[in-house]
Amino acid sequence: MMIIDNKYELGEIVYLKTDVDQVPRIVTAVVACPDDSILYELACGTTCSKHYDFEITYEKLVNV
Repeated sequence: MMIIDNKYELGEIVYLKTDVDQVPRIVTAVVACPDDSILYELACGTTCSKHYDFEITYEKLVNV
């Protein structure tokens, strides 16, 4: 059995630290990679992208 210690859960609203517009995104998938890293698929409208947890924040950032 594999245990995934993910920081973000499906359905949570998050922001990308590097997004200058700070558009809210929803976590739509948690991907366990062969190197034991975790990627989070984030949806913004009809666009999805995968990111590491250090790229993501719960808080909307100012002055990005």
